[in-house]
Amino acid sequence: MKVNLFALLLIFSSTALAQVAATSANPETQTITIALTQEPPQLNSMKATDTVSILILSHVMEGLVRYDRRGNIVPGVAERWEINDKEATFWLRDNALWSDSKPVTAHDFVFAWRNALAPKTASEYAFILYPIKNAEAINTGKLPTDQLAATAIDDLTLRIKFERPTGYFTKLAAFTTYFPVRQDFHDLQGTQYAAGAKELLYNGPFMMTEWVHSSSLKMVKNQNYWNKDNITLNAIHAEYITADTRARLNLFIDGKIVHTRLDGETYKDALTQRFRIRRFTTGTIFFLEYNHRPNRVTANVSLRKAIQYAFDPHQMVNKVLATPGNLPGESLFPVWLQGVNDKFRREYPPAIANRDLVRAREYLAQAKRELGIEEIPPLVLLASDSPTAAKQAEYIQGLLASKLGVQIKIDIQTFKQRLAKMTSGDFDIVSAGWGPDFDDIMTFGDLLASWNLNNRGRYLNSEYDRLVRVAMNNIEPKIRMDAMGEMQQILFEEAVVLPLYEEGVIYLLHPQVKGVVRRVVGADPDYTYARVVP
Repeated sequence: MKVNLFALLLIFSSTALAQVAATSANPETQTITIALTQEPPQLNSMKATDTVSILILSHVMEGLVRYDRRGNIVPGVAERWEINDKEATFWLRDNALWSDSKPVTAHDFVFAWRNALAPKTASEYAFILYPIKNAEAINTGKLPTDQLAATAIDDLTLRIKFERPTGYFTKLAAFTTYFPVRQDFHDLQGTQYAAGAKELLYNGPFMMTEWVHSSSLKMVKNQNYWNKDNITLNAIHAEYITADTRARLNLFIDGKIVHTRLDGETYKDALTQRFRIRRFTTGTIFFLEYNHRPNRVTANVSLRKAIQYAFDPHQMVNKVLATPGNLPGESLFPVWLQGVNDKFRREYPPAIANRDLVRAREYLAQAKRELGIEEIPPLVLLASDSPTAAKQAEYIQGLLASKLGVQIKIDIQTFKQRLAKMTSGDFDIVSAGWGPDFDDIMTFGDLLASWNLNNRGRYLNSEYDRLVRVAMNNIEPKIRMDAMGEMQQILFEEAVVLPLYEEGVIYLLHPQVKGVVRRVVGADPDYTYARVVP
């Protein structure tokens, strides 16, 4: 999932509480006001890829299953299921309704999945449906969509045959791409589907009633939601959309929003005002992704190795980010992932490129020889327009200029435009990040597989692809983790990406807002079961 820009809860000391007015959290109307960091780029669940869109969709939509307060998979539209190595059957509840009062059926899931896999849809998350038999063949144009082995036995029974044993399928089924879409409504909207609040149907705890693009949106409690009696909030108003952490802190202090994330500068203000700060690890890894297309100099492995040995992740964490909780980037696989009997990174320690400027300059000279040039041309570093992203880009720019003499041009873009440029390959290097889509190591492992459209740099390595297949096609943990260990080594040896840091975040929350769930996998933060206390 594209990088999560939200983070950890902060609870206030009594000296700070008086600074926060109650206007953003109303216990009588059970309404809260929040700020989004970006405009949601894509609220079509069959196409959404970024965390802002997925955050909204996870509040207004629901799949077969969902996450509870503790991060466990629990029934959603499906009230029960049976699953084995070959197939799964889901029985849908008869009181699951769309926001127009019509029932959610098994046909809605089949339609959504077929449509997401259709080549013309160009869904970047189509690969997450590949465990379903024939899904990959459909997505690559080898079979028609009606050959997908997901069948509506009747309105309330959905049967799925697997391409391969997939023990974590229920975890996949909670993800956005698995959400249902009703065909008659979708076809009626045509190209405008999901373009506005009225161009979407909702089956989740909330429904969107207003969406003023690039300005605000409003979600209200969905009275047709099957579990509405356990939803306390009546409305979530996203009245502000800004990536500026300073602006969000001011909104918070003025009592206009219920939470905000802190960065290095606003964190100091929070300390000065004696806020008591807590940490939360998001599970997200941030990295520099290179453009591996043949016409780019960054396709040269020696150049990438030069950057690898010039970079110091500890300096990035301690001096550039300068906030608690972040870990130095050492692998594409973050520390929290489970291995066979222990954490993956303890069982398969990654190779580390400790800063070595002599070696870095040797690689740089080798790159110039291999490329047949005297100087590396200026490289374009694509970054988002948040202050934190700009600060990191400027650090990389200064580092490569001073240590290697490599010039960097920073291309600052809005979140939506950055995603568009990443997709089209309009960059040499891009500041990227990846958060887990489901609770299995494969959510990171297949990110750089050749068929994954989230592989924006179009890295291609047949051995890496083979190892991904090995891990996909086995349920034996040791075989899967051995493959992942080899993949981790390939990523290091070829300097495929440059890990920067693992995200730890700090965040302010209004003291009257309770029940906000923070989790590594799934919507974060999740307000589904939040409430405002007097």
